[in-house]
Amino acid sequence: MITSMNYNSASALKSFLEQENLGMQKKFGQNFLINPQIRQSLVNALDIKNGDEVWEIGPGLGAMTSLLLEKKVNVKAFEIDNGFNRVLKQLFSGEKGFNLIEGDVLKTWSSQNFSTPISPFLLGNLPYNIAAVLLADFIEQDKIFTRMVVTVQKEVALRMAASAGSPDYSSFSVLCASAYKVKPLMTIHPSSFYPQPNVESMGVLLEKREKPDYPNCFFNLVRSLFASRRKTVKNNMVVFLSSYFSLSGYKKADIAEICNNILKENSLDGSERAEILKFDTFFTLAKTIENMRKSDSDVNCRKYSEN
Repeated sequence: MITSMNYNSASALKSFLEQENLGMQKKFGQNFLINPQIRQSLVNALDIKNGDEVWEIGPGLGAMTSLLLEKKVNVKAFEIDNGFNRVLKQLFSGEKGFNLIEGDVLKTWSSQNFSTPISPFLLGNLPYNIAAVLLADFIEQDKIFTRMVVTVQKEVALRMAASAGSPDYSSFSVLCASAYKVKPLMTIHPSSFYPQPNVESMGVLLEKREKPDYPNCFFNLVRSLFASRRKTVKNNMVVFLSSYFSLSGYKKADIAEICNNILKENSLDGSERAEILKFDTFFTLAKTIENMRKSDSDVNCRKYSEN
C-alpha cells in the first residue's frame, strides 16, 4: 500500500516508478515538477480558499494534488495514465475533497458539471502537446475559470501573453485575451522537472475578466485573419466573408467591395496584417459582420456592393 511519496527527488521518483512497474510515456508529455518552491508558488498564485473547486489537469503522482488538499479545497483531478491513476487512488481515495476523473481530459472534461456558485479554479502542469488545444476548447465553449495557473512550454506562454505587434502575437493570444488577463509568473528551467524536457517552461496566471457577449463569428474571424500571416487583412477577410455569407454567386469585385465597406467602418484600409490589430479591433470587426448577418445577408450584401 502506497502511503507517501518523495516528490522532490528525481532518483526517488525513478526508484518508485521501477518498484511499481510504471513508466513515463512520452506520448502523454509526462514531466514531474520536482522543485518544491516552484510547486508552492504556483499553488499560492491560484489564491484559493477553503471549499473552492479546483480542476487539476495531469496530477501525475500527486505532488500538486497534496498541496491543494492541504488547503481544504475540492479537487477534480484529470489523469490519463492508468498506472498513475492506481497510485492516486491509493494516496488520496480517503480524502473527502478528492475526485479522480480517469481518461483523456480532452474527452472527459465536457461531461463535468461547471455550474457551481462561482466557476472553478484550474491548476495544471499541462502536457506540451495538448496545452493550447485544451485552453482553446475551454474558452470557445465558454467554460471560463475564475482563475487558472498553468505550466506550459515557454513558447506557448509567450503566445498566450503576447500583445499586438509582437512576434509572438497570434490568434491564440487574442483567444486568451478574450476571456482572461494573462500574466507570466516565472520561467522554469528543465532541471526543475523529471525527466528534464528539452525546452524551458513557464508558469502563467490567467484571471477571469469581465467580457462582452462576443459575436458568433468572433473566434472564426480571428482564426481566419491569422490563417495566412503574410496576407493582408483584406485578402484574408475576403476568403472569410465568401464562406460566412455563402457568396459563391457573387463576383470577386462585389465581395471585395463588401469587404472594403466593413474595413472602412472600422477605420482600416485593408493593407494591415492581423498581427498588428489590437483586441478591440477584432471585436468591432466581428460586431460589424454579425450586424450584417442579423438582417437578410443577401439583401445586406447587395446593398454594400451597390454603394
